[in-house]
Amino acid sequence: MATDFEFRKQVLDMHMSGVIKYCYQCNRCTDYCPVAEVTDNAYNPRQNILNALLGFKDAIFSAEKIAIWGCTVCDTCDEVCPQSIELTEIFKLLKNQSVINGDAPDYYYLQAKTIFENAKAVPPQPAIERRRQQLGLPAVAAPDVNELTTLLKNMGIDKKLKGE
Repeated sequence: MATDFEFRKQVLDMHMSGVIKYCYQCNRCTDYCPVAEVTDNAYNPRQNILNALLGFKDAIFSAEKIAIWGCTVCDTCDEVCPQSIELTEIFKLLKNQSVINGDAPDYYYLQAKTIFENAKAVPPQPAIERRRQQLGLPAVAAPDVNELTTLLKNMGIDKKLKGE
């Protein structure tokens, strides 16, 4: 397994204080991770951190998608880490790199496309509007789709959406 030193530098630079290099692989992040528990360690934070620290980029990005995308950013690993390493920041880096590689899970692109087209994660639903009306709640104001679309295009998000 080859070490990607540039990738390793990116990982080490994620922490301004540099504490990530003091990870001694105690496994508390995995022991307390609710996702690792329910996936029988198919998602393993400790393994991600070890591979990231060693610069084993190929091992991370060639694994099953859950290896990166399993993190729900519940911050449990950050809270239990005896070295106070913000592991979720590393996992965010891995997810962002996965998107740059065009290899994020399909649901990620589908959700991003929904937001791009509707300016909302959940598009307007007639059933929701009827329920709001029955409960005496005001109608939800329609978002300015053009404004959000323009903003996202300026950020280049439209180029990252599959099928665009």
